[in-house]
Amino acid sequence: MTAAYTSDEMMTVAAARQLHNGTVCFVGIGLPSTAANLARATSAPDVVLIYESGTLGAKPDRLPLSIGDGILAETADAVVSVPEVFNYWLQPGRIDVGFLSAAQIDRYANINTTVIGADYRHPKVRLPGAGGAPEIAASCREVVVVLRQTLRTFVDRVDFITSVGFGQGPGDRQRLGLSGSGPRVVITDLGILTPDPETCELTLVRVHNGSTAEDARAASGWPLAVSPELSTTAPPTEEELTVLRRLEATKGA
Repeated sequence: MTAAYTSDEMMTVAAARQLHNGTVCFVGIGLPSTAANLARATSAPDVVLIYESGTLGAKPDRLPLSIGDGILAETADAVVSVPEVFNYWLQPGRIDVGFLSAAQIDRYANINTTVIGADYRHPKVRLPGAGGAPEIAASCREVVVVLRQTLRTFVDRVDFITSVGFGQGPGDRQRLGLSGSGPRVVITDLGILTPDPETCELTLVRVHNGSTAEDARAASGWPLAVSPELSTTAPPTEEELTVLRRLEATKGA
């Protein structure tokens, strides 16, 4: 019997399951990094983790505090310049999966990590900014987004488009010349969403145990579509929980 777990733990485990052996993954700090390192420590030991600072094949034994954490360079297969990461690895499409998080996301999976509020010059909150996220969203073969789902994060229209998901709908990525296919899946603490193949709108396809479609709709700033084949996420295994909690305990170590 699986031990008790939190909704955040379920979200992280579900995100980790998106990675497989041999996948080349461009990793963002925070929830994406936790999920990617959980995958490497459990079901996908041969996943290749690339961080924006130029570390290729990083194998940290603890969660890095930032992209500049020395543990990434110390455990990497190679360390290259930031321009090489973007110009040689990312932009030509050599990265399979980009792992991102967000402060806001809208129905077309556009991401905001720049400002909260309509006035860019005088925002309610100025966020950390873009970093490499726009390039990751544009050029990775596919993108996985991980974030907690609330009315503050799931909005009808993001206050600022930092990283393009599907723009205003079908055809926008192609019109903008973006080479990657865009967000393949959005994973939250309530469930899993994928873009509708025709409209590109995020659709709830799976709920985590203890959550319902009504919960997800109540935490969305638009009328969230729900798949008629809605299913339930498999709970974390004992191994996944043990490794995740061990990783979480290394934060700040």
